[in-house]
Amino acid sequence: MSTLLLNTLTGKTSAGSIVVTGEGGSTTTNLQQGVAKAWVDFDGSSTATIRDSYNIASLTDQGTGQYQFAITNDMSSQYFSIATNTGNRDSSNAGITRSSQGGSGAAGTFHCEIMEDGGNANTDAAAAQALIHGDLA
Repeated sequence: MSTLLLNTLTGKTSAGSIVVTGEGGSTTTNLQQGVAKAWVDFDGSSTATIRDSYNIASLTDQGTGQYQFAITNDMSSQYFSIATNTGNRDSSNAGITRSSQGGSGAAGTFHCEIMEDGGNANTDAAAAQALIHGDLA
């Protein structure tokens, strides 16, 4: 087995584009497009706080179940993919589900809103996550 140690990968024909052959050997994936550009794990109950993150500068609690995030290194536009997830981090309440949605109106921020499934009102969540894919500026 060989070990490859390096600090930087640069495309041979285009510095910002590295193609990786997929598992089946017949398709390729652009490495930069497949890497998450930001993620956050946060506690949205009482005083909302970030537990851990990558490329997230700050969290602003905008009211019950509503959170605004600032991205450290902006996306290239306001059009990027946001996946969100919520729960309680409590194995005894594993069946509790909440719906969540993420949206963006700018390249450097995104909004997450959480609602109890079956309900009509926003709710805070003890455990929530967001994941960003797209192009960095």
